[in-house]
Amino acid sequence: MTKRELVVSDDIAETAAGLFARLRPRTLALAGGRTPRAVYERLAELEYDWSAVEVFFGDERCLPPDDPDSNFRMADESLLSRVAARVHRMRGESCDAAGYEEELRAVFGEGVPKFDLVFLGLGADGHTASLFPGDAALEERERLVVRVERPHQPRLTLTLPVLSAAKLAVFLVAGEEKRGALARLIAGEDIPAARVAAEGVVIIADAAAAGEDA
Repeated sequence: MTKRELVVSDDIAETAAGLFARLRPRTLALAGGRTPRAVYERLAELEYDWSAVEVFFGDERCLPPDDPDSNFRMADESLLSRVAARVHRMRGESCDAAGYEEELRAVFGEGVPKFDLVFLGLGADGHTASLFPGDAALEERERLVVRVERPHQPRLTLTLPVLSAAKLAVFLVAGEEKRGALARLIAGEDIPAARVAAEGVVIIADAAAAGEDA
């Protein structure tokens, strides 16, 4: 069973930035969603050699990069436009899973990429990246990137073999609405997020998500 470390913090961004500074990753995959924005803003303030960092994405909606719902747009506004990292965005406008696999292989070589650090979110339904309960993408073992059909927009996502090959996966979890999913993740129940079996898994959560008194 994967060991998961829970860190309850009243400042998720500061805690995540401190972990990042200690780890000093050179390969990084970013999450979308509301909670990571503050983390990325804090990372942009670090004294760090971003020119040596390869930045990828865990998932993306099949939308143009300037769309308000684009994960790239959020990450670009909060972090990527402010640092000198080498950015490999998922091209939502073409939704090309095979093309993103090629980009991963250009950096990591053949085999499953081994990221230093992967940031992940947690949905109230237990999904992470764009790996949703009951979706066939959860069972993918050969491809690195797949297209996932969703009611509003299709998406691209890294697959579980990629997420599980990471040296460290960090879940960023905030809000009372995530409390049930977080409890299931910690317990290792069969939700998509709990299938991430990286070398290390750290969950940084606020008190509301963790079910603790503030």
